Amino acid sequence: MADAVIEFPTGQVRQRLSGAADKRLHTAFAQLRAGWRRDAGLSPERRDEALDHLGRALVKYQAALVEAVSQDFGSRSPHETRLADIHASLSAIRFAQRHFRRWMRPRRVGVALPFLPGRARVQRVPLGVVGIISPWNYPIQLALVPLAAAIAAGNRVLLKPSERTPRTSSLLERLLAEVFDPSEVAVVTGDVDMAQAVTHLPLDHLLFTGSTGAGRQVMRAASDALVPVTLELGGKSPAIIGPGYDLEQAAGRIAVGKLLNAGQTCIAPDYVLVPRGRELEFVEYFERAVTRLYPRLGDNPDYTSIINDAQYERLLGLIDDARRRGAHARFINPAGEALEPARRKLAPTLLWQVPEEADIMRQEIFGPVLPILPYTALEETVGIVNSRPRPLALYLFSHRTLDVDFVLARTRAGGVTLNDTLLHAAQDALPFGGIGESGMGAYHGEAGFRTFSHEQPIFKASRFSAARLIRPPYGDRIDRILRWFIR
Repeated sequence: MADAVIEFPTGQVRQRLSGAADKRLHTAFAQLRAGWRRDAGLSPERRDEALDHLGRALVKYQAALVEAVSQDFGSRSPHETRLADIHASLSAIRFAQRHFRRWMRPRRVGVALPFLPGRARVQRVPLGVVGIISPWNYPIQLALVPLAAAIAAGNRVLLKPSERTPRTSSLLERLLAEVFDPSEVAVVTGDVDMAQAVTHLPLDHLLFTGSTGAGRQVMRAASDALVPVTLELGGKSPAIIGPGYDLEQAAGRIAVGKLLNAGQTCIAPDYVLVPRGRELEFVEYFERAVTRLYPRLGDNPDYTSIINDAQYERLLGLIDDARRRGAHARFINPAGEALEPARRKLAPTLLWQVPEEADIMRQEIFGPVLPILPYTALEETVGIVNSRPRPLALYLFSHRTLDVDFVLARTRAGGVTLNDTLLHAAQDALPFGGIGESGMGAYHGEAGFRTFSHEQPIFKASRFSAARLIRPPYGDRIDRILRWFIR
């Protein structure tokens, strides 16, 4: 963007920030812009070095990060943090480091006949200064995976981590300050006002991960400065158990995907479609799976707390609303513990015979609660999925190729895992992103590199070119050429 429009947000957005926060954001953005004006993008050598150091710093800080995340949640499984935050981030960093030089190679393209023997190529170049606003549910992964992609593409990055995980955000700020110069990566912490101020900056790209409602606000704010956005949102991701599929196996795998991080996962199964008449059978299999996974809940370090009181009360409200409307509920508490609300350990809950007008069928759940919907024929599942906004993920359990082809041809989702849950998002080589109300754009692996790059077309004219034949003054010669072109 031209220097003439590189101004800090003004008006109500800026007024909501305290003087100290306003100065921190202004200084951070100004340093990143100055670095871009001075040196443009990061060199390939610096990208390689930075990604290497980032990976090493993540390993160095892993114990402190695990503890910080657990304190932010109240209780967060250390193994889940190491698996879904530390390992997932490290894998993405190393994948980008191994492959970014190949991704950045210029690509030769053909040249139209009149312009031969000129040459044309497409070169992926960094966008400039990009912004990342990351959420609380996977506070390390959802900050560092897009950061790795942006650095691999050569950008300078402004990161705003979530205010709901303040200890983790503070530690990330310290970690990144050890790896990057302030003109390369800057971290700004603060509340929602800081996040809103970031959305009004004249960035060269903004990646936001959060709710669909917040995504709409981000897109409106970014449109004022014509900032392109990648939105990673959420929605109601269905799990469909196809006719003839082993119900016990499906229930076990859905339980794992649903209860990771206590359901606080944007691609967690949000409702399950079960062959009609087998709903209670699914309930029994699901309860057995939960008992194996979490023999106790209250003092079990493997079972994660709900992030805060507001989210905990929201989930209880969704359950109560469904039951008032006639839904049946099964609360799965294997050890029969008295779960203290102060610890926010919410027992896995199954709901069936849930009316369509219940709040839980209209909102993304984001917790360990799973509605069960029956269907008679597979065609019916397609209608149910398509009656809602397009989901971030779809899970289909079927070994029948015709059934798989039928569902995938007639539905659209951000990503798909067949015969399991969540696993498509764990593949570094697959793009990750939403569609419709579940988001726009994608990242992970090469998709992330492309998101944070501009595919710049470059044409090099030769000394002698046929293009001179189509220049003024026009006359019979150009008429003959045009008749030959347009035939």
